[in-house]
Amino acid sequence: MAFGPASQLGVALFEDTPPVEMVPGCSEEEAEAVIRAVYRQILGNAYVMESERALVPESKFKRGELSVREFVRAVAKSELYRSRFFETCPRYRYTELNFKHFLGRAPDGLEEMRAHSTILDNEGFEADIDSYIDSDEYQNAYGENIVPYYRGYKTQPGQNMVGFTHMFALLRGASSSDLKGSIAGKTPVLNKYVIQETPLPVIPPSGGSTGNGWSFQESPLASRTRLGAGAGEDGKVYRVEVTGYSSPGRVNKVSKFRRSNKVYFVPYNQLSQEYQRIHQQGGVIASITPVG
Repeated sequence: MAFGPASQLGVALFEDTPPVEMVPGCSEEEAEAVIRAVYRQILGNAYVMESERALVPESKFKRGELSVREFVRAVAKSELYRSRFFETCPRYRYTELNFKHFLGRAPDGLEEMRAHSTILDNEGFEADIDSYIDSDEYQNAYGENIVPYYRGYKTQPGQNMVGFTHMFALLRGASSSDLKGSIAGKTPVLNKYVIQETPLPVIPPSGGSTGNGWSFQESPLASRTRLGAGAGEDGKVYRVEVTGYSSPGRVNKVSKFRRSNKVYFVPYNQLSQEYQRIHQQGGVIASITPVG
């Protein structure tokens, strides 16, 4: 069963699903299930078309010529992985996703990020992939025949608690995708937070800071956009999260603000006026939650 409030944090499915393991003498159907699990983990839960599958490594895996670990390596070094996460992502985003995909956790500080950056500079993409899969950590966690899985949302021996909070920033529920459906897109989620070892608030994927209503993410702009400190008629102030501001004249009508959402703290008696202002600007209210 899921630990504590796991369902609220979006990891209940990971808790309740046992690791996927290749066992000797398994059926073709069971081998296919392992292959699907590898694609799901290594490609960040993104959809894989038939034409994109690593057919030669798949065939070798089914014939017993490749272990799960070597099949993971083949998918990680494929043109599909390279094009999705290496060639089109900034280096810090690529690195934080590698930790998530191959070791099931967030990077643990500046030194780990720097070490992989050095490998990339001196030895290249494939050597960097090998450095994760050939590590003692990978071998101890997964061995030869277990598909990598997410571990970083639990405390790990030798890892600091900061990484625990960082994992929740990378892992936004079982249905999220590292290719599409992420607020971060191709920009780093952690970056300076890893470098400075700064913990982040753990925000449920659909709960916001209060656990009520619905929220994309906790916005660092919140304190800058407070409209008043006083409570309204019923003694409450409401947190209003807004997204979807249009950008006239652009092909993709994305937010005119740097961030994908904006947060206002509004006294009850000003809510109606604030609704009108937001709608006049073309905004879409994503959540309204009481905070006081």
